[in-house]
Amino acid sequence: MLKTFALATAVGGLMMSGALAQSAPPADSTAPATPPAAMTPAAPGAAASPNFITTQTADQWLASKFMGMDVIGADDQKIGDVKDMLFDRNGQVLGYVVGVGGFLGMGQKDVALAPASFQVQPGKDANDTHLKLSMTKEQLTQAAEFKPYQAPKPATVGAGDRPAGGGMGTGGTGTSR
Repeated sequence: MLKTFALATAVGGLMMSGALAQSAPPADSTAPATPPAAMTPAAPGAAASPNFITTQTADQWLASKFMGMDVIGADDQKIGDVKDMLFDRNGQVLGYVVGVGGFLGMGQKDVALAPASFQVQPGKDANDTHLKLSMTKEQLTQAAEFKPYQAPKPATVGAGDRPAGGGMGTGGTGTSR
């Protein structure tokens, strides 16, 4: 239960920064409230008014804090580190990409796991937070490799697809009539 609460708090704080950026600013207590149904909808494609967040709170984390964060296994030994985070288009964290195995980056592979797979644990000081998995390094090494999306490359025209003579004029002489 504590594991779920700690993780929910950490991820919730990260997600709240996106939610706060999209939410309406606090209403002025002296002004009458306008019900949402009475609001004028924005024109299609128009950007909403920006809502600035000026301060990070203690229960919110920046994505940069996760980059390079140690991942420890069931035996409390380091088994990898966070290489990247996977988000959907709405800003929801779908997974942490963990680099595991190898030596000095050589032979290392990436494995992605859902945030619920981790338990956030404090380290020796406030800056020494790490993520704990209930699996061993061997289990993580044997997991399926995460492969980032790569857009298909556009078809290219090969040399065999061009007309003889570079396509200039007729007969390939390079002169026009």
